[in-house]
Order: sequence, then C-alpha cells, then structure tokens
Amino acid sequence: MSILFQAYPLARGILFSMDPERAHEVTLGTLQRAYDFAPTRALMHSAIADPVTLMGLRLTNPVGLAAGLDKNGAHIDALGNLGFGFVEVGTVTPRPQTGNPKPRLFRIPQAQGLINRFGFNNLGLDAFVANVQRSTWHKTGGVLGLNIGKNADTPIERAVDDYLIGLDAVYPHADYVTVNISSPNTKNLRALQGEHELGELLGQLQQRRLALADRYGRRVPLVIKIAPDLDEAQIDVISDVVTRHGIDGIIATNTTLDRSGVDGLPHASEAGGLSGAPVRAKAVGVIARLRQRVGPGMAIIGAGGTMCGADAVEKIRAGANAVQLYSGLIYRGPALVNECVKAIRAARS
Repeated sequence: MSILFQAYPLARGILFSMDPERAHEVTLGTLQRAYDFAPTRALMHSAIADPVTLMGLRLTNPVGLAAGLDKNGAHIDALGNLGFGFVEVGTVTPRPQTGNPKPRLFRIPQAQGLINRFGFNNLGLDAFVANVQRSTWHKTGGVLGLNIGKNADTPIERAVDDYLIGLDAVYPHADYVTVNISSPNTKNLRALQGEHELGELLGQLQQRRLALADRYGRRVPLVIKIAPDLDEAQIDVISDVVTRHGIDGIIATNTTLDRSGVDGLPHASEAGGLSGAPVRAKAVGVIARLRQRVGPGMAIIGAGGTMCGADAVEKIRAGANAVQLYSGLIYRGPALVNECVKAIRAARS
C-alpha cells in the first residue's frame, strides 16, 4: 500500500479540524498537486485488478467513485489514480449555480456520517465538459460516468428540458450517463421518482438517446440514481418504469432524510441529506428489493454507507454488480478502495 495512503489517519486529524467544505477543497487541491508531480503520482497509484463487465463496459475492478466529490469534473485523473475501477463526476446542471448558503456540510463523526445540503453547486455544463475533455482517464481506458441534474430555478414541470440539455452535452464524452432524480437538496426533485413523472422523463431521455446514438455511432448506457427513502411499492414502481423504458442501470442510493441513526448527536438536526454509515442498511434494503424486481439482467450500483470491505461485500451479496464510495473515503481515506476490491474478490472466490 502507498505510504501516502498509510498517512491518511494523520491527515484526517488536520482536515477534521477545518470547516468541512474547506477541508473538501483542500483535499482535492492537495490530491491534484500530488498527481501533477510525477514522483508522488507514482506513489499514489495503487490499483488492484478484479475485472467485471457492467452495462457492456469493462471495469478494472467493481469499486467506483460516487458523484458529488468532484462536481465539476476538475480532478478526474487524480481521483482515478487512487485505484478506482470507474469514476463518476457531477452532478452538473445546464447553467452555473452557487448552491445553497454556507455552511452546508456537517460531520457527525460519532456515527461516521455526513450531512450536506450543497444544492448542486457547480460551474455549469460548459466548464464541466471542458474539464472532462482535458482529462486523460477516459482516453486511456478508464470508465467515466457523467451525472446530470436540473437547475434549482427550473420549474419541476420543465425539468425534462434541463435533463435533455445535459444529455446532449455530456453524451459524446461519457461511458455512461447518470440521471440524478434523488438529491434531497433541490426542491421537488424527488417528485421525479413518481410513476408518471419518471415515465415522462425516461421516455424523452430514451428518445433523445436513440438520436444521439445515431449521431455519434455508439450507445451510451443510461442510469438513474434513486433515494433510500422509498417503500417497497415505490421501489417496485421505479423498477417497472425503468425496465419498460430500457434504462441500463440504477444507482442505489443517494442520501437519506431519515435521522433515526443519528438522533441526539451534534448537527443531526441540520437540513440536508445524510450519508455515510447511517444510510448503509437502507441502501442494502433498496438494492435487495430492486434485484428481486428487475431480475439478473439490469445493472445495480450500490452506494451509501460503504465504510469497509465487509460493507462492499454486503451490497454485492444483496444484488449489486458494483459499489461506489464517497463518505467512506472521508473517514477512511483512499486505502478503502483497495480494501473493498480485495474483500469483493475474496468473497467471489
């Protein structure tokens, strides 16, 4: 294991003494500088092979980076160098937006949780696509997912327009495109998970994808990202609509509004989505129900509360084909990537 990875517990103490959003920015900046300097880039690289095929895409291993860590796609190569089998960046909206007022990120270390209410803060599609085009990850065989959303000031009745704009812009540059309909931090966004609303959205996206596939000569998989706060009936409806419209995969799940795992802890009452260990059981439950409903053919990517290798294996056994990390990286550092790859590989042998 890289000596830089082993040093993370010390670095975490320093980072956790900072404002969480400032620590996030410092971490990405430091990671980028280390990647840009060839000697430290080599020390950072620590990939383990466990090849899998997902939606027709060949992954070097089934552990990916979840969207949200790199909203503007500015650090794709540096993050990919940490050993991920695939990298997802965004969520990007058609126009730049500042997101919700600060502070908007809160740690709950007693429960290994995070609450965020960022609100899709990003520089917009033009800057995002320019960053993606400058990266080498996709060009050298890395699998890249691009995550699209709607602007906060776009009425929910016009949400489809924003998603179509996003799909048009990112399609030529993506290995797969994720449609984020489950962030709790954009007003009414989760209403798009309803049967009628989801059917309308996916129908139009599928029609646009057919036209884009003809234009670019390749079919890019479409994935939706759903919430953990769904009952079985809602999961069943989503499964049926997604199957009917030929969508390739589902990411389960986004952050939760439920606070039952952090009641009474500092910051637990902050508005926003809760991620990390407290969402683990909910995510696993959604994965298991999805797999029962959609059968073996559809891709399911497990996200939410993967804090150790055993958590990754739990999601695979529940029915996920691959997993994504975010909050676990904050608490455990980049060594978590290889830990999860090794655990999944051992569980399969």
